[in-house]
Amino acid sequence: MTNHPPIARLRALRSVELLTPAFAEATDFYEDAWGLEVVESEHSASWLRGTGEEHHALQLSRSERTGLGRIVFAVATPAEIDEAARRLEARGITPVAGPGPLDQVGGGYGLRFHDHEGRLIELSADTWAVAPRGREAAVPVGVTHTVLNTPDIDAAVAFYCDVLGLRVSDWSEHQMAFLRCNADHHCIAFNQAEWVSLNHVAYEMSSVDHFMRGLGRLRHHGIVPQWGPGRHGPGNNTFSYFTDPTGLVCEYTSEVAQVVEDRWIAKVWRRVPELSDLWGTAGPPSKEIRCHMAGRPEGEQK
Repeated sequence: MTNHPPIARLRALRSVELLTPAFAEATDFYEDAWGLEVVESEHSASWLRGTGEEHHALQLSRSERTGLGRIVFAVATPAEIDEAARRLEARGITPVAGPGPLDQVGGGYGLRFHDHEGRLIELSADTWAVAPRGREAAVPVGVTHTVLNTPDIDAAVAFYCDVLGLRVSDWSEHQMAFLRCNADHHCIAFNQAEWVSLNHVAYEMSSVDHFMRGLGRLRHHGIVPQWGPGRHGPGNNTFSYFTDPTGLVCEYTSEVAQVVEDRWIAKVWRRVPELSDLWGTAGPPSKEIRCHMAGRPEGEQK
């Protein structure tokens, strides 16, 4: 595999699709409490955006199982999508859709394929433009990272770096790896676990003030953090974790570290409370939130 270049230059984490049996409740939660805006909705899916430039940050899809549907990354041009398809084929990975126009809400030109552990990855370019939204309200800009559970963290890091061109920003001992595709410290992180599952999805707030006011709005909805607020050592980002009506974990975060390529030196952080939360405000994560972060094994969700 090392003889092949990465398949594309990923610009950003564009959106995440979540599968949920509690479709109506989840849509209401992410719209009314979490602060996203529904841009389109139908019987089996809804698409919600933040204040950023993406058509949508979150797709909720009605499903009998709970978990991750797909992860969507932005690529600059359709030509790069076509080249990504050729490079995948050269590695013996056949796209399950595309390359070509995406017949979906938000449009775009793209392709989809499965990673080494069966997750569905979509690369897209030329998605629909959206009207600007103001950023004064304490609501998310969009998705900023997702953490994935894996039974083999080294294989996961190798695939995402070698095939997708992500770079390792830091490690938390040999338990977590933080990977970036742009200046943000991480867009994907892997957590060493017993099975393949979704750990959580994080949403960017514009500032610490937006972050705290967002927590206040959730409190008015009767929703309190299950871990947080605090500030992580790796990535330096603020954090506060919640669970949605499906039982999936969602995070408000802000001020993630910005990486200057060629100057950043990845390091290994110790997994101790004072580095998990630099502020010392969050306390240890509860058994309940740990259970939700562990997720269900992908193969047992049918």
